[in-house]
Amino acid sequence: MSDIITSAVEALRAKLGDSFDGSAKFLIEGEGAIMIDGSGVHASDDDADVTLIADVDTFRGILAGEINPTSAFMSGKLSIEGDMGTAMKLGGLLG
Repeated sequence: MSDIITSAVEALRAKLGDSFDGSAKFLIEGEGAIMIDGSGVHASDDDADVTLIADVDTFRGILAGEINPTSAFMSGKLSIEGDMGTAMKLGGLLG
């Protein structure tokens, strides 16, 4: 597992805790995937209700609060596959 994935898992755990209901996956291009589901945040490429796809810089910006997830999506820096409602709920927790 890459250092980026490991640090992102820890950052997401700290930010979200156990407050997310549903399943979402962040696919970080060239690095791997992070799953957020009923068992918490962990590195995994399992199926999810929604998959959010971004490069490393965009993902870091979203986690740091420097990039708004909705703006990233609208500008094409973040792609979403699956349930938009789940994506919006996650974006609200991150943004």
